[in-house]
Amino acid sequence: MSLDRFTTILPDLIKALGETAFMVGISLAFAILIGIPLGILLFITDRGLFFQNVVIRSTLDFAINIVRSLPFIILLVALIPLTQLITKTTIGPAAASVSLSVAAIPFLARLVETSLREIPPGLIEAAEACGAKPLRIIISVLLPEALPGIIQGLTLTLISLIGFSAMAGIVGGGGIGDLAIRFGYYRYDNVVMIMTIVVLVVIIQVIQALGNRFARVADKR
Repeated sequence: MSLDRFTTILPDLIKALGETAFMVGISLAFAILIGIPLGILLFITDRGLFFQNVVIRSTLDFAINIVRSLPFIILLVALIPLTQLITKTTIGPAAASVSLSVAAIPFLARLVETSLREIPPGLIEAAEACGAKPLRIIISVLLPEALPGIIQGLTLTLISLIGFSAMAGIVGGGGIGDLAIRFGYYRYDNVVMIMTIVVLVVIIQVIQALGNRFARVADKR
């Protein structure tokens, strides 16, 4: 690829990366704010735990399974009315972030629940035997012990969101997927397609490497 060709594409690529970062950033923030507490709630309301509640647990479990069972492209279309209500539009990065958030929240919640289930039950029982209150157990036992798994879950969620955001480009969501579709696929421009693939591969590799490193640092075992 010539330098002139690269210079021509670069502004569009930078804009697409900015749109992707915007979409992914918003959805990841909502996933952290809602998905992590939701995952904790799923865990502590299960049988044998200090907030055991079959109704809450079953309801949350059912709702999460429904959202996670839908392919993202179908979820994207199904949420168009909600997207229109919230953002007053159905196209662009802001609109796409609604569907991305809805997909990311239950995804991360399930990963957080899985991480919490890997904690030896004896640690929780020991904390209860010492008279620790439920909130204290969550803050001082559950979260520190599950932190490496939660970090890995966040890493996987972030990588999945980048992939989902590329799909959002198919329906006008903007970002790197939109660039690949409009400039690469529709115009039969292999250079654009190759560039977007290379950029995505590099980004994913960096994110995974950082996630692994942070998880190892957080693992005190």
